[in-house]
Amino acid sequence: MAVPPEIRAVDRPKNTIVEDRGKDGPKRYTVRERGAVKYIPGKNPQPHNGKVIGHIINGKYVPLVKSKNPEDGDKPDMLSYGSSSLIKSVSDDLLEDLLKVYAPAQAYKILAIASLKVMRPGITAKRMSTAYKMTVISVYYPGISFSQKSLGALYDEIGTDIGKLNAFFKHRIKSAAPGHHLAIDSALKNNTTTVNDLSSYSCKAKKSHFGIREYSVIYAYDIENREPICAEMFSGNCRDISSYTNFIKDNDINPGTINSGIILANKGFTYHQIRDALKICPEIHFLAPIKSNKRIANNSMLEFQGVLDGISENVRYCKKKIKNGNYLYAFRDADLAAQEETAELKKARNNKDYNNESFSNRENTFGLTVWESDSDLDPLIAYKTYAERWLPELIFKRYNSDECLELTDNQGTFSITGSEFVNFISAVITARILKKFENAGLLKEQSFADVMDDLASAWRKTNAPLKLPDTKDAYWVHTSDGVFAELEKLGLSKPRSKPQSKMPQHQ
Repeated sequence: MAVPPEIRAVDRPKNTIVEDRGKDGPKRYTVRERGAVKYIPGKNPQPHNGKVIGHIINGKYVPLVKSKNPEDGDKPDMLSYGSSSLIKSVSDDLLEDLLKVYAPAQAYKILAIASLKVMRPGITAKRMSTAYKMTVISVYYPGISFSQKSLGALYDEIGTDIGKLNAFFKHRIKSAAPGHHLAIDSALKNNTTTVNDLSSYSCKAKKSHFGIREYSVIYAYDIENREPICAEMFSGNCRDISSYTNFIKDNDINPGTINSGIILANKGFTYHQIRDALKICPEIHFLAPIKSNKRIANNSMLEFQGVLDGISENVRYCKKKIKNGNYLYAFRDADLAAQEETAELKKARNNKDYNNESFSNRENTFGLTVWESDSDLDPLIAYKTYAERWLPELIFKRYNSDECLELTDNQGTFSITGSEFVNFISAVITARILKKFENAGLLKEQSFADVMDDLASAWRKTNAPLKLPDTKDAYWVHTSDGVFAELEKLGLSKPRSKPQSKMPQHQ
């Protein structure tokens, strides 16, 4: 079929011809390279056309789009960079610690799964492979395959080899900074909850409360570094002080090992229970709340000695040694006291039952907490120990056992133990990210989840070099100025140098 003149007249590469395929559609008019001419004895020369290089579409020449390199397979052209690079920036030492205990393939997979959980809490096994391929995590930890069965098998392998778990945790305990204090506490968890209120964490929301869960994770928390050091799973709600003593023994926690003071943060135990436990572990100290107004008055704990420095809250403190050799620590938060007083007055106004004597007796207790310890502590350390105890509990509850344990044959204690180990790695990474966000000032107006969402929106081309990128270099894909500002504050991209002014400078 003859090609219309107006189609042949369209600009196209030299030494090409146009063929009419005879079927309507965008590829009807095919542009081919002009090939060699074949000479056949006794006949006219026969042209031989080459490969298709494009088409005439809508009156214009459109070249063929080059296909991907077969070696790239289904590798995408761009990957989510921001949140992945953030996680890697705080977890390189965790990979080193894992490689000291686990085979490289296991260590890579553990850290990759933990990283994906940080980015997408509650992610299912079915979605983990897709999330892996969409992020730079696949570049940092390459060659990992995901399936419900393989994840369950990995958790089972981890939980079966308790020796490696203990070796990993003991190494972290030994690497704790000299002079730091560890708070030992527990988080109650279940296997069904996915995402919780850490997503809404910001500097404006620091007080949270949670109910009873199905099993407990006892952990040691570095107060100065604000991150978990080790953890162990126990069945049920840990109301038995022996669970804490077993945790201390299992992980070989003692001042001789880590060269630091240890604090047992009370979890509803009586003083006598704690005292009996300290006879078994004499190197462990306790910090327990007291509610006796008589003891507070008899020891003049409302005669405050100063204001705590190094925290954002406005807190007065009082520290005194008492007759039994222990110490009492009283703290009064001025902002919390004002909130409690306001709430009490509103209640009295609404109920029309204000009583001045009753109100005056309670007025001094607004914003007040008093704690007893057998250790001579810096008041700031004592305050941080109890004031931040909700944060590690919140972080641990963010990560629960994977649903793949219910969908496969790996549902035993070993698999849940292995799953909780991966969750522990996620918890450490999350604690470090929170600290990095706060230091960068990103949580003053935004929540934790908002910042993570912003960073996840920063995409880069797959062929971008792995070195620290420059802001707005040629490899970024649709990243906003606001996200670039966050990346720069977190040290995840290098700011562009400002051009020097060409205005003459006056002498």
